[in-house]
Amino acid sequence: MIISVQNRLGGVGKTTIAVHIAYCLASSGDRVLLLDSDPQGSSLDWAAAREQQPPFSVLGLDRPTIHRDIEPSAENYDYVIIDGAPRTSELVRSGIIAADLVVIPVQPSPYDVWASEETVNLIREASVFKEKLKAVFVINRKVVNTASGRDVVEALSCYKIPVLKAQRKSKGSFCRKCSNRKDGDGS
Repeated sequence: MIISVQNRLGGVGKTTIAVHIAYCLASSGDRVLLLDSDPQGSSLDWAAAREQQPPFSVLGLDRPTIHRDIEPSAENYDYVIIDGAPRTSELVRSGIIAADLVVIPVQPSPYDVWASEETVNLIREASVFKEKLKAVFVINRKVVNTASGRDVVEALSCYKIPVLKAQRKSKGSFCRKCSNRKDGDGS
C-alpha cells in the first residue's frame, strides 16, 4: 500500500506525519519505505541525524515521475509512505497519482483550511483516472480547548473528504525530542 502525505501548503507537518506513520507501521512489524519527495529533504535529514538507524528505509525521490518510478522501490515493502513536497504541483500531483491513500495534514486555522483546496482539487483530478484513490484529512498541531481546534472539522466538511478522528495535538516537547539525537525513535 502506498500512503502519500500531501498538502501544497508548506509547514503543515507533512514530514512529521509521514515519519510517525512510517514508525508506527514499522513498529508493528511491517516492512516500510519512507520516500522523501521534497527537494528540501527533511525526512532524509531526520534519518541522517539519528544515532541509530530508523526501523524503516528512507530514500529520496524528488522528481515529478514518482508515480512511474516508485514501483521498483516499492516491491520489497508492505507500505511506502511518501513525504510530499510543498508548492511544487508536479511533485504533489505525481505523489497523489502514485498513492492508494492520500493523507492531508491541516492545522486548525482558516488559512490552512482554505489552502487545502488546491490539494483537494489535485486529488479530484487524479481520482478521475484512479477510481479507488482514497483521501483523508488529519488535524495536526491542534490546540486543545480552543475555538479553532473545535471548528476545524466542520470547516473541512465542505471538501467532502473524511477527517480522521486521531489528531496530533500541539506539543512543544515534540520539537525538543526531535532535536535530541539520542532519542531512539525521534517522536
